[in-house]
Amino acid sequence: MFLPQIRNIGTDRFIGTLSKPYLLTRLQRYRALIAGVYGYREWDGTSQMKPLSTSQKFLLGLGMQSGDNQIAIRQLAELQPQILSLYALIVVNACALAFTHYALAPAWLTLGVPSVLLPLCVARGIQWWRLRPDETSQAEAVRHLRRTSIVTVLLSIGFVSWGLTLDGYGGPYHQAHVVVFIAITVIACIFCLSYLPTAAFLATTVVMGAFIPYYLASGKPVFVAIALNVLFVTIVMVRIIVKSFLSFLELFDSQTETQRLVEENKRLAMTDSLTKLPNRRYFFQNLNCLLESSSNDHREFALAIFDLDRFKPINDSYGHTAGDRVLEEAGRRLRSFANEDVTVARLGGDEFGMLIRRPGTATEILALCDEVCEKLHIPVPLGDTQVIPGCSGGLVLYPTGGRTADELFDRADYALYHSKESRRGSTTIFSQEHEDAIRAERAIESALQSADLASEMEVHFQPILDTAFNTITLVEGLARWTNPTLGRVSPDRFIAAAERCGMIHTLTIVLLRKALADAVRLPPTVGLSFNLSSHDLVSPSTVISIIAAVHQSGFDPRRLTLELTETALMRDFEVAQGSIASLRAMGIKIALDDFGTGYSSLGYVHRLQLDKIKIDRSFLANIDSDVGRNVVITILDLCLNLKLDCIAEGVETKEQLLAVRSHGCRYVQGYLIGKPMSLGALLHELDVRATVRSDQLVA
Repeated sequence: MFLPQIRNIGTDRFIGTLSKPYLLTRLQRYRALIAGVYGYREWDGTSQMKPLSTSQKFLLGLGMQSGDNQIAIRQLAELQPQILSLYALIVVNACALAFTHYALAPAWLTLGVPSVLLPLCVARGIQWWRLRPDETSQAEAVRHLRRTSIVTVLLSIGFVSWGLTLDGYGGPYHQAHVVVFIAITVIACIFCLSYLPTAAFLATTVVMGAFIPYYLASGKPVFVAIALNVLFVTIVMVRIIVKSFLSFLELFDSQTETQRLVEENKRLAMTDSLTKLPNRRYFFQNLNCLLESSSNDHREFALAIFDLDRFKPINDSYGHTAGDRVLEEAGRRLRSFANEDVTVARLGGDEFGMLIRRPGTATEILALCDEVCEKLHIPVPLGDTQVIPGCSGGLVLYPTGGRTADELFDRADYALYHSKESRRGSTTIFSQEHEDAIRAERAIESALQSADLASEMEVHFQPILDTAFNTITLVEGLARWTNPTLGRVSPDRFIAAAERCGMIHTLTIVLLRKALADAVRLPPTVGLSFNLSSHDLVSPSTVISIIAAVHQSGFDPRRLTLELTETALMRDFEVAQGSIASLRAMGIKIALDDFGTGYSSLGYVHRLQLDKIKIDRSFLANIDSDVGRNVVITILDLCLNLKLDCIAEGVETKEQLLAVRSHGCRYVQGYLIGKPMSLGALLHELDVRATVRSDQLVA
């Protein structure tokens, strides 16, 4: 397609230089390369081949156009300084030629024609000087290049006609000046228009098409030799320019391919490989851009975080392959919400984020988020079974909920936490009430970090009754904190604060040492039960410190029971299992606390070496109902079969005590048995019970 178009120009000698098979092969290769590396679309991982029409292929071969017009902008930038030099050279040479022929040729030739051609060159030079290629669109660049080719042809016709006309005046020196003018002009055009071969070829064809026949027909041997010499030089230069332009195309293609690979790597770096959603990095990059644009034009937007409610038990029960299947399906469902105003990303694990531009009212955006939760509540098929991952969300609005990325994300995460706690399966929007709670929590964290834990912390003890002998056989150590500034702080608040600020391990050891020091004063028949945080069991250094504290206390490890929650086991089961083995090797007993409230407690019971199970107080509150009673009976039967001690928590009425005893529960704990009390009060209570029991035995 390249070759026939060149033949239409009518330069057989030029055709000879371009008809080499290797050149055609290279041109075809570059056409395919340039045409094939564009059309990439973000996130879908596909690329499109854009077929070129015949005219486009011709323009591509001549450098007028490519599969992507970005090359036209590059050509424009490369041509700008060269064309300015070309116009300067033509103006100077034309003035010199007019000067040498001024006294010999008519004024219309020496003054008239230059007064038309030279201002046109100056005007075009000014246009090129003012051009800003970086600010030029692709379409405008192509128009500039086409216009340059047309102007080149017109100026070539004008200058070569003017020069050959002047050849008729003057002697041999003046005629030689005309030859030099035309030769220099064609050479300058070829080199200065090397990044636009179309214009260079056309200028060469016009000039040489007139120059060569004119001097060959002159019959003067010197001028014939000069004409043939100029023709040979021109052919060589054209071949050089062709190779140079092909190298330019190859370099441009290489740079474009490199850029494409960079963009592809960037896309992969911003994409979650499992769900094919944008990842955390992309999410926060977009959040920062959105913050910047929204702060300038005062637009509102919303940030939402979603977390699957039952992913962990699904992953543990069915395996990681099933867990991946659930995440893939969650990603597929979330993609249906993505559009130009909604960005959805996987933030990590089973957590997803959503950025909503132009969110509308709070009610509307909350409805959208609840729709997301509902869609993720639809069962996911896993072979012959189905699982329901469920979903809860946290929502925050900009700017009322925060003005920085960290503030917005933390507040959305806080709202998500409240959804998990009280509105599981729906979305909670961050409110002023939440803001007040955050400030209170920060105050607790700040006070905790500066507190004298040894003096401010104390341990109270709640008795656990052995109903078989009506004696206290175990007491649970419970943390109490009185701060000089905040006063009495509830355990659930300062324990959570210690976990957030990374002080939980220090706090655990301080409280355990206090509890062990007090427990040494207890009767040998009374054991100590102590709660570990979910962070403690998966921290090898904390486990080592616990073992050291027990050794140093002088308290018999066989009288110590450490209570664990299912959350502690779920954090890292393998590490937790190793820690439990180390503790039991000392003789320490292990109890599973709050049994029945998690999703996988039964799975943990048969996989761990447990000594006791504590029935969560929520089941005791409903023991009068059929459901509550059946759950308690089931847990008691499980403990009986596994030969585990069972402790019923939350016994607050005589009816509850009678009910659990009638079902075979031996150990009970609750306000009916005794509230948490100081060591002194506990020792007094034990003395009273011992006295009463002695009196009963005497009687």
